[in-house]
Amino acid sequence: MYALISATPSPYARRARIALIEKGIPFELRTEVPWEGSTATPRYNPLEKLPVLVLPDGTGIYESRFILEWLEAKHPEPRLLPDGVEAVLEARQCEVIADGICDATVLLFFERQREAPSGPWIARQRRKVEGGLAALEARAGSGFLVGERFGLADIAVGAALRYLDVRFAELGWRKRHPKLSALSDRLEERESFKATVPVPQMIREAVV
Repeated sequence: MYALISATPSPYARRARIALIEKGIPFELRTEVPWEGSTATPRYNPLEKLPVLVLPDGTGIYESRFILEWLEAKHPEPRLLPDGVEAVLEARQCEVIADGICDATVLLFFERQREAPSGPWIARQRRKVEGGLAALEARAGSGFLVGERFGLADIAVGAALRYLDVRFAELGWRKRHPKLSALSDRLEERESFKATVPVPQMIREAVV
């Protein structure tokens, strides 16, 4: 059986959990804080980041998008990429935007933990979040993001949107992006999303 080393609020880890559930792949969930001294993360990922998919032989597969690519290659059914080159590229673009939103939100979270946060730095990260949301709002409709079925684009974007609710609620993104808000609500009704609702995690060791 696979094991997934995960952090409870992480949108990156949530993507991997959702994909494993959607593909019906059994796995053991191991919850850690990757920068605390007790973490096993460096044993499986030299970059010391989560999530890490640990194979039965102890090999670590790491970085969330690569984990999803690995799962798609090794467990192709059900397929989580759309059919056709153009649709696949569109799905990958959605993943890139979702990554950018999550990356900027993480930087915002830690910058605000500093004794003297940088106003210009915070403003820059907020622009990234807002720009990403605007780009996704323009793509969103009444169904899935790309094609006629649920896929990796929905996983990436859905995880990013809920992460904003957890880490950056004061942004109030839903009022400005009603189609994304509706998409988020629809996705959160899926069993894979219900089983992976992100929650804040206690950080015991200083990271900034």
